[in-house]
Parts: sequence; C-alpha cells; structure tokens
Amino acid sequence: MSTIGSMHGRRAVAGFKSPLGSGGFTLIELMVTVAIVGILMAIAVSSYEFATVKTRRGAAEGCLLEAAQYMERYYTTNLKYTDATIPTCTTDVTPHYTVAFSGTPDAKSYTLLATPVAGSRQESADAKCGALGVNQIGTKTASGPAGVAECW
Repeated sequence: MSTIGSMHGRRAVAGFKSPLGSGGFTLIELMVTVAIVGILMAIAVSSYEFATVKTRRGAAEGCLLEAAQYMERYYTTNLKYTDATIPTCTTDVTPHYTVAFSGTPDAKSYTLLATPVAGSRQESADAKCGALGVNQIGTKTASGPAGVAECW
C-alpha cells in the first residue's frame, strides 16, 4: 500500500479518510450563510416595526373612542360638552400619542385628536396617518395622506 503522509504519528493509507480530516465549512459557505441570515433579519426587523406602529395606532384609536364615549356620557348627564375633561389614556398610548381636544368643546360639539408625540418614533414611522380625530357625531379623521380608510 502506498502512504500519503503522517497523521498524528500514524501513516495514512491511500483511500482512507481520517476522522480528523477536512470536515469543516469553507469560508464561502460561511459568508453565504451570514448573508442569508442578515437578509432574513432585515426583513424581520422591518415587519416588526410595521406591526408595532400599527398596534400603537390601534391603541390610540381605542383611547379616542373611549374618550368619545366618556364625552357622550358627560353630555347625557349635563346636556352640554363644555367643562368636560377627557380621561387619561393607558400607559401603552401616552408615550406615543397625545390625546386632547382640538379647540374647546362647546355646548353641542367637540373634536378629539390623538397626535403622535413630537420627535417620537411613532411620529416618523406613521407619517402616512398623522393625527387621528373623532367628533361628537362619530366622524373619524386622519391628517396624513393615507386617509381614514387606511388609518382607522
């Protein structure tokens, strides 16, 4: 038999594969794997960002509708909207949106707005919807270019 070289003090025989032989990955294979993982991570992060923006907007919508219901209960009791204060939103809304009256409510009307907090990630990531609003007759508004159908 012919010998190829020495392996750990033993002589290798032609056709014999050593258990310590080259069974690893090449640099190209590792680089391709890293590139694929990077692409998948980029897709996952952008999808996550979209979902969190949409969820925060949904929470702001819920807060607006809760405040509108409060205003209707207030009107039922007092027969006017003046002097009403809106309840505070939950802590999942307040870091991202400011919910307040647009102007001052009068005896027969009000408008509530949920405006993204200036400088927040919600403001920049959800510019297509902008501020969300609702009034005493339930008309919904969105200040961004996407409009009510896409934002509410």
